Amino acid sequence: MVQHRLPLVEFPPARAGVNSFAILAACEASARATLISVYPVLMYRALGSAASVSEVYVLIGLTGLVCALCVPLLARFVPRRWLYTLGALIMICGSILGGFFDARYVPFAVAANSVGLVILAVCFNAYVMDYVERASMGRNESRRLLFSGISWSVGPFLGVVLMDWHPQIPFLISIAACLAMLSFFWYLRLGDGKVITKARRPPTNPLRYIPRFFRQPTLVGGWFYATMRSVGWSIYIIYVPIFAVKSGLSDQIGGLALSISNAFLFSTPFMLKFLQKTSVRSAIVTGFAGTGVLFAGAAMLSGFPYPAIAMLVSATVFLVLLDVSGGLPFLLTVKPSERTEMAAVYSTYRDVASVGSPAFARLVLVITPVQGVFAAIGVVLIGCALIARRTHPGLGRRRH
Repeated sequence: MVQHRLPLVEFPPARAGVNSFAILAACEASARATLISVYPVLMYRALGSAASVSEVYVLIGLTGLVCALCVPLLARFVPRRWLYTLGALIMICGSILGGFFDARYVPFAVAANSVGLVILAVCFNAYVMDYVERASMGRNESRRLLFSGISWSVGPFLGVVLMDWHPQIPFLISIAACLAMLSFFWYLRLGDGKVITKARRPPTNPLRYIPRFFRQPTLVGGWFYATMRSVGWSIYIIYVPIFAVKSGLSDQIGGLALSISNAFLFSTPFMLKFLQKTSVRSAIVTGFAGTGVLFAGAAMLSGFPYPAIAMLVSATVFLVLLDVSGGLPFLLTVKPSERTEMAAVYSTYRDVASVGSPAFARLVLVITPVQGVFAAIGVVLIGCALIARRTHPGLGRRRH
């Protein structure tokens, strides 16, 4: 009797590349964007004053900064695939705390979200440097922002609308996005990253990488550009709605401005072409100069609220250009053997910006009204453009 066996169906192995990392970034953006406009509202309801909210956010920023520096130490004992998984699970726990427990737990939910994001960012950057070749780094950043564009354009407004309809729905969406991200991550089978060399001696204390990081000018430049870009975004997100209300406009103007700005993420393919035709240095200088000039110009037009807000919205086109190009000096020059540790130091830019932005604005507001914040940050960003001119002109260009 002849036995016939069914042919085996072989599935091609998952391949980690530009599109794969863009999908992971899009899932993370979905988890964050839905709650980015919900958490401030809940924090204000729970704490009762804007001053208390600001103080809590500063503490959360400091917590995230400490966690970012401790991630490499944790990575010595926890494999990177499980560390990435831990970051996603912490974000899920934050959503559960914020959506299904008493309002007094909201600050802890925001803190959990921040810590989870820090862990994910360190691991994500390390994986990108392992699996994306140098010549494709610009395309990777552009694709990542493009895939995340829908979430960032729709999520902030949708989260507030759904919260008014049912307070737990935005948190359920965030949890679902985190689970989708985890599922796709494990499908990719990234493991613990590519092994460079076998260690012949015990790993160095991760905190020792801080002075080594700041002895490398290109890495410092990448961190500085990312920090100042984040400061620009923070000032925009926080103070444009305040300026609109103080100018007698609708309180929905701020949300509309943020949605329009996030929609500019869809222009990243054109920005990538600009970057490829010029250089990383030209893109960074253009981004800082354009943002600074338009911010300062908006302050001068503050007596005419609609033109001023239109100018502020236009400035975010250049902030998106910085999103595409600002991180490349770090990604293109970090040593393979130091990726996890240096990525941890680099990722502190978010937390430094989250602490520094309200502190900077508070100092300015002591002597000027809110439009003075736009003027001050505009001058600072123009200064950043002058500093960025010192970036190596050949950085990021394809080698022949």
